[in-house]
Amino acid sequence: MAELVVVRPGPLTTVQDLGRRGVAHLGVPRAGALDEPALVAANRLLGNAPGAAALETTLGGVAVRVTAPVVVAVTGAPAPVRVDGRPVPWGAAVRVGTGSVLEVGTATHGVRGYLAVAGGVAVPPVLGSRSADLLSGLGPAPLAVGDRLPVGAPGAAPAAGPVALPGPPAELLLRLLPGPHDDWFEDAPPRGGYTVAAASNRIALRTEGPPLHRARPGELPSEAMVLGAVQVPPDGLPVVFLADHPTTGGYPVVGVVPRADLAAAAQARPGTPLRFLPVRRAR
Repeated sequence: MAELVVVRPGPLTTVQDLGRRGVAHLGVPRAGALDEPALVAANRLLGNAPGAAALETTLGGVAVRVTAPVVVAVTGAPAPVRVDGRPVPWGAAVRVGTGSVLEVGTATHGVRGYLAVAGGVAVPPVLGSRSADLLSGLGPAPLAVGDRLPVGAPGAAPAAGPVALPGPPAELLLRLLPGPHDDWFEDAPPRGGYTVAAASNRIALRTEGPPLHRARPGELPSEAMVLGAVQVPPDGLPVVFLADHPTTGGYPVVGVVPRADLAAAAQARPGTPLRFLPVRRAR
């Protein structure tokens, strides 16, 4: 069985698939790839199932040595890709020979890249998923030098041709469905004037900008939280829950961002302008 041996883990590289489903009632977050279309596209190039596990990189890429011939593809945030120092295509299937080092460099745009391998990253699943969950600690730990990741058996023939994915946003536009507590604020729903905060992570996209002002005092009991929920903590700055979000929370939820908009949020760098677009339904 082929393995990927980690030579350079990058700032934060984790194993991700499409996440854990049906276990939120146990207090287990969903986890999974933040940019699902990019993961699915990489797997399509290799003939994998859409949710096969891959490596999710953060800004600085990753380098791995392969112990047997494999076919790989890199999607998500555009970045230089090299095999033994030689440039190879991004967004296409690439053959890598035994002992070669595949390196994904620093992202030129966006934040999160996906390095998929034919057969998928075959670490043991936990509660039905191979995803690393940074909030609960379930799944494999973030990559470290020397880690050895098994590769599964390749499946169907890879798709022909390149993939088409939207580029990272110059301005992040997030639709906002009404939340259960939008009447708790004088200036809800939030709209423009925000930027993506550097404190953003896999748990949540945090914002900088005009704080929302409470129209009513008081606290809430903890309630169930969903992917894309927009909570407003005491500082008044909206927080958009991403894949590793907690399953419960006690701050008011002013709205919910539709799942289809969250891939762009995953690729928005700190400082990116952000506008919420209030809608009544997502199409």
